[in-house]
Amino acid sequence: MTNEQIKIAADTGWTLLTGFLVFFMNAGFGLIEAGLCQRKNATMILSKNFVVFAIATLGFYVLGFGLMFSDGGFVGTAGGWLLGGADNSPASGDLYQGIFGSLGWAGVPLPAKFFFEAVFCGTSATIVSGSVNERMKYASFLIFSLVLTAFVYPIAGHWIWGGGFLARAGMRDFSGSTVVHSVGGWAALAGIIVLGPRLGRYPKGAPAVSVPGHHMGYVFLGGMILWLGWFGFNPGSTMSLDADAISRIAVTTALAGCASTLVATLHVWWRHGRPDFPSTVNGCLAGLVSITAPCAYVSPTSALLIGIVAGVTVSEAPRIFDRLHLDDPVGATSVHLVHGIFGTICVGLFGIKGQSGLPHDGLLRGGGFAQLLPQLEAVVTVGAFSFVTSLLGWIALNKLVGLRVAPDHEIRGLDLAEMGMEAYPGGAALASEEDAAPSTLIAAAGPPSVG
Repeated sequence: MTNEQIKIAADTGWTLLTGFLVFFMNAGFGLIEAGLCQRKNATMILSKNFVVFAIATLGFYVLGFGLMFSDGGFVGTAGGWLLGGADNSPASGDLYQGIFGSLGWAGVPLPAKFFFEAVFCGTSATIVSGSVNERMKYASFLIFSLVLTAFVYPIAGHWIWGGGFLARAGMRDFSGSTVVHSVGGWAALAGIIVLGPRLGRYPKGAPAVSVPGHHMGYVFLGGMILWLGWFGFNPGSTMSLDADAISRIAVTTALAGCASTLVATLHVWWRHGRPDFPSTVNGCLAGLVSITAPCAYVSPTSALLIGIVAGVTVSEAPRIFDRLHLDDPVGATSVHLVHGIFGTICVGLFGIKGQSGLPHDGLLRGGGFAQLLPQLEAVVTVGAFSFVTSLLGWIALNKLVGLRVAPDHEIRGLDLAEMGMEAYPGGAALASEEDAAPSTLIAAAGPPSVG
């Protein structure tokens, strides 16, 4: 083998390995969502998180990948079904004829690039899953997941990762604070608005009612799986076994996640007089979401600062959503939408010019607004597009097939009403009073559990 062939083989192995880690994050999302919700809905939640990757991958293969990465202006106009097109990388050979120029910077074969990008696409749909839990029809969620991953996500992604107008303006999002997390978060917010809150969640003239999660073991394991997966999510986005880059990205990812974990724990402890485990886990996730865009562009010290801020904001964001009666059972909007926006802005605040090809220094490094302005442009344009298109999709689905289960099904639990089975059959875990009827939900004396 030539040196070039050895490099291609090593880079391909790295890209696929990290892609496998990102794929396994589906297990983490499923466990966290199930653990933070009522036991009577656990099977439904786990099933959604299992099936959604299949839907996302097939939709991305047939249409989304071409829309996102093939050559074109507002959107990619070729490359569906991976039947043609190349990225002009050394691994492409003569098999494809150059229509994936936006991926030419990476030297791995095009199928490896497709797989890595497909697992990212699937992640955006899992974000939506958590926000609409405990009152949405199974079939309606699956249909929306196809719309999101085949159309909404790829079009927004083309503007940033596919060589679109935001990329040309200088916007940078290394691993997807905007492309993955904000897009999923905006879609989730639109779904929450159309779907409405769970029964009994916001009693008239009374404080919001907390609906306790049923299994903190699931939350622990899910959180650890996601944390591990992020070390594929961020360093893997190099698509190259570049020792310096992947080491640096691993460190900034770890520092932001650790700082946010600790700060979120202490902040909730200070505010409520006791720690809250789900808030600790969400603190970690908020820090990881926040560092996803700037992970390759900032110093370790900046990563710590990003994590510290995220640890406070993730604890406060659910209060705002509750005041607006936006019911997110696992707090996915607080984690992914709020901190996807924050992470995108951090590139324009803390970025180091020239590091991983960043065009300008951030505002706090003396670079003025040169990098911050394209980051803000991306927040606004991608946010508006993702929210409006998702809102239209949710409304259309609601008119055509309906989104919400019947009230008696919601009270009974979606496992029996929608899936025809229980997560804990045979009385292994009997339904608690909180599961039985919305009128028995108990207002929390401490912090709200979010995820």
